[in-house]
Amino acid sequence: MPAHPDSRLLRTGRYLWRVPFLLWHVCIHLPIVLALISLPTRSLMVRGLRLEYRAINWWSYWLMRVFGIRVRGVGTPLPGATMFVANHVSWVDIVVLHSQRMMGFVAKREIASWPLVGWMASKAETIFHKRGSQESLGDVLDLMTARLKTGHSVGAFPEGGTRGGRELGAFHARIFTAAVEAAVPVQPVALRYGAQGTAQTRVAFAPRENFLQNFLRILGDPAIDTDVIFLDPILPGSPEAEGRRRIAETARERIAAMLPAP
Repeated sequence: MPAHPDSRLLRTGRYLWRVPFLLWHVCIHLPIVLALISLPTRSLMVRGLRLEYRAINWWSYWLMRVFGIRVRGVGTPLPGATMFVANHVSWVDIVVLHSQRMMGFVAKREIASWPLVGWMASKAETIFHKRGSQESLGDVLDLMTARLKTGHSVGAFPEGGTRGGRELGAFHARIFTAAVEAAVPVQPVALRYGAQGTAQTRVAFAPRENFLQNFLRILGDPAIDTDVIFLDPILPGSPEAEGRRRIAETARERIAAMLPAP
């Protein structure tokens, strides 16, 4: 989708104040966050959450504010080992989710090479997957299962890729194998950009738009109110948890109910 149709003067004004804030957030705040997640004090508990996770939540939230993306959490994310699954709209999804809850995401390997975002994703326990490689997917599932069994949370985008923000794709059932084998809950999360999802296509990649182009376009776009909606979880032993395909279908249905119709 092209840039939001407002005047060049307004976009220039946004760049003039957002770019300095972005540089401040990266050059000043980021080193502080890195120190907090690297020092022995990172495991200290702050209001029931590890200090390193609090730091990542805080940094992610304010990175989105720099871009004019005002994130609001709706519902309650489950504590402990949980598999979170969400609709996939853009690269900002991981940052938006990390502003609300720490989880090690499964993401395409290309993200690792993206400026800033890829590096932060690595620090935030992201599990990188090579698309189209069954061997890579097998390794990813093994790692996800191991993390869940040791009490960590993981996140995934079961669609397997973005779709321009216009539709919700089918959920691949195999990714839910880790939750089944680890016997942990699956919590669907609906990411809704703009009022009732009216800005999904603005945030998504436009045709032939690369990461840098999308990054710069969103940086100059008008502010967007964004809801991260934590939905009813699918608990082990429940009728909805009878096999990974049933889990995939239930998770998709719950997310779809919160998004605008195609």
